[in-house]
Amino acid sequence: MADTETRCWLISGRVQGVFFRESTRRQAEPLGLSGHAVNLSDGRVEVLAHGRPPALDELEQWLHQGPPAARVDSVEPVAAGNGDNPNGAFRTG
Repeated sequence: MADTETRCWLISGRVQGVFFRESTRRQAEPLGLSGHAVNLSDGRVEVLAHGRPPALDELEQWLHQGPPAARVDSVEPVAAGNGDNPNGAFRTG
C-alpha cells in the first residue's frame, strides 16, 4: 500500500467498559485502516492504526469524542514501534 503511515495513540478518561474498542473498530474499518484497540492495565486504551493519512486524521478526530458512553480526557500521540505495520482486519483485545 503506497503512501501509508502507522500511528499510535493512548486514550485516557472513561474509556474502558464503554465499548470504546469496538466503536473504534467500527470507525476504522470503513476508513480502510488496519490495526488494533486494546485495553491497558492503567485504564487507558491504546489504538494503533495503519493506512492513508487522511483516514488516520479522521480516526484521530473521532478518538477525541469516542462513543456516547465514553469520556475522553486526552488523546496522546505516541511513536509507533519499529515494525508496527499491522495488516488485515482491525482487531480489539
